[in-house]
Amino acid sequence: MRDIPRIVWTLAAGRFVNAAGTFMYFYLFLYLTGPRDLPIGFAGLISGGLGAGMLVGNFTGGWFGDHFGHRRVLLVSSAFVGLGTLAIPWLPTAALAVGMPLLGYAGATSGVSQGALVALAVPAGDRRRSVAVTRAAFNAGCVIGPPLGALLSAYDFTWLFIIDGAVTLLVRAATARLLPTEPPPAPRGGRAHGLWRSVHADRALLFLLPAIVVVDVVYRQLYSTLPVYLRDHGQPIGLYAALIALGSGMILILEIPATMALRRLPALSIIGAGYALVGLGFGLFGLGTASWLAVAAMVVLTVGEILYKTTATAHVLDAAPPHLVGQYQGLYTGAATSGSMLAPPLGAFVYSVAPAALWPLCAVAAIGAGVLAWRSARVATPRHEPALAAASDPAPKAAA
Repeated sequence: MRDIPRIVWTLAAGRFVNAAGTFMYFYLFLYLTGPRDLPIGFAGLISGGLGAGMLVGNFTGGWFGDHFGHRRVLLVSSAFVGLGTLAIPWLPTAALAVGMPLLGYAGATSGVSQGALVALAVPAGDRRRSVAVTRAAFNAGCVIGPPLGALLSAYDFTWLFIIDGAVTLLVRAATARLLPTEPPPAPRGGRAHGLWRSVHADRALLFLLPAIVVVDVVYRQLYSTLPVYLRDHGQPIGLYAALIALGSGMILILEIPATMALRRLPALSIIGAGYALVGLGFGLFGLGTASWLAVAAMVVLTVGEILYKTTATAHVLDAAPPHLVGQYQGLYTGAATSGSMLAPPLGAFVYSVAPAALWPLCAVAAIGAGVLAWRSARVATPRHEPALAAASDPAPKAAA
């Protein structure tokens, strides 16, 4: 771990502090329907605008970093997010409706540039450890943030946004001082391909991307239909909270050691195994709602998450040509968070029509995604090899 560049540790520390001080995404809906006293439908539209902006930002925000420099884009977008969050308590409702998609877009763009900086700090093929470090920092911050936000909201919702925005600006100021200055993006040669042409030429990635979307839709049932399922079968909300805490704790303790131990093994085999374990874990929920069975299911699916999350992120970045790292980061992030939008309505529909079918369907879908991941290792074409070779050249550690 000592050979991980300082820039990775700097960005990981920033992710930890930001996650510990991020409250808006957890408590915005409560704020809008509480102190703002907005109708629940209108509050849903405003909150949905934030999510829509994030989704679009994930898919397209990497273009800015690839063209103007990831450090520069990170600093500009995080400044916008910090100032915008600070202003929320004093913005008119109409301004909130317009501003939330912009805040979501800027936040996602900032995250994409941050991920690209982490990727470019190390050579392709050795990115799993760096991704694991930043994920662990984020998860550690998330252990602190929601409970702290609950305490602040009980006192005054306004302080949620003041502290959230101030923390974002402070992290931005520290990042500006600690991150090395990046050189201007190198001009691309006449044969440099754009994102979609590059992705289209990579048959392995075309197989993997749908698998990423499918498994994310399954995984995010954890935050939508699972608590309803447990409640409907007489389990207290404390069991659900304990399951989430168990998963977070396992990730914090095990993800970095697992990444270190497995980093030399083929990525797609690990990803496929992780997807299959997620499917098996959700399948166990269908066998009953006894506490021990729910805990066993959570352990199995969290082991799957530990295997696939870091490995899939690094694998997609390793496939990126150097001039498209930001856009590949956004492509992966967009696919890997698509379940945030798709999982609640799809899961709710199945659960309302055929409750007993939900968990078997989740199991089949995730295991099928694992098969797609394994299959993608066999369909790589010679056209894919130059992109991998170009991406394997070590990028200067100070470059973005």
